[in-house]
Amino acid sequence: MPDPSAGPLAVDSRGNALVSFTPGVEGVLPGDAPTPLALTALWHRGEVVVVHDRFREHWELPGGMIEPGESPRQAAVRELFEESGQEPGGPLRFVGHAGFLLGPERRAEYGALFTGDALVRRPFRASDEIAAARWWDLTVPLPGRVSAIDMYLARLTRPVAGE
Repeated sequence: MPDPSAGPLAVDSRGNALVSFTPGVEGVLPGDAPTPLALTALWHRGEVVVVHDRFREHWELPGGMIEPGESPRQAAVRELFEESGQEPGGPLRFVGHAGFLLGPERRAEYGALFTGDALVRRPFRASDEIAAARWWDLTVPLPGRVSAIDMYLARLTRPVAGE
């Protein structure tokens, strides 16, 4: 279970908390809580793609629930494409597991975090779930709210200059 003893790393506007981040080996779960979701920080020329979720009404990393029979990596690629229209230019890299306490009941969950690079910026199409997508350098203010949790995770994956 994610350990909240040191306090949250980030909290979103709904009170959900990122309480741990565990770099690790893909496929090795970090604890006894489920891992039902996967997120992707896809970079291109110093900017990460973010999407504006219609329900949560904020900017966040593309990601979502892992479907039955799907691996976290497969879910990350699928959600990235469904939500942003983007595709990685090569295999995604597993970064680690983010530990969350969600909702008023403080439900413990993990999310698998992946990162990668886009070779090109593909067109975006709005959907019932996602209103917009854009490339963001993490410094210029975005219009509206931004998920503090997802931005914390994006910063963990930010490429180092020269890599």
